[in-house]
Amino acid sequence: MYNAILALHIIVAIAMIGLILIQHGKGADAGASFGGGASGTVFGAAGTANFLTRTTAVLTAIFFITSLTLAVFAKQQALNSRTLDISGVTPAKTAPTAPTPAP
Repeated sequence: MYNAILALHIIVAIAMIGLILIQHGKGADAGASFGGGASGTVFGAAGTANFLTRTTAVLTAIFFITSLTLAVFAKQQALNSRTLDISGVTPAKTAPTAPTPAP
């Protein structure tokens, strides 16, 4: 379970990095209104930004949830490693004592 959540966390992080890097800044919208060529795209002039923004928001929520879940797993693992498990330990034998001399 831990490995699956960790793998999902890494995949979402990489996807978020990619989506954030391909998004246009706020100043790029002004160029599109003056014939920047964005109106001929699949999503339209504002459709791409809206789609990328929503996808980034969903990935951010998933990243947040997986981060919290991994933190809970790490805390549980830390608590388990601090407890002393002596169920498989046999008691140590004491050293034999020398016989007492008879008076």
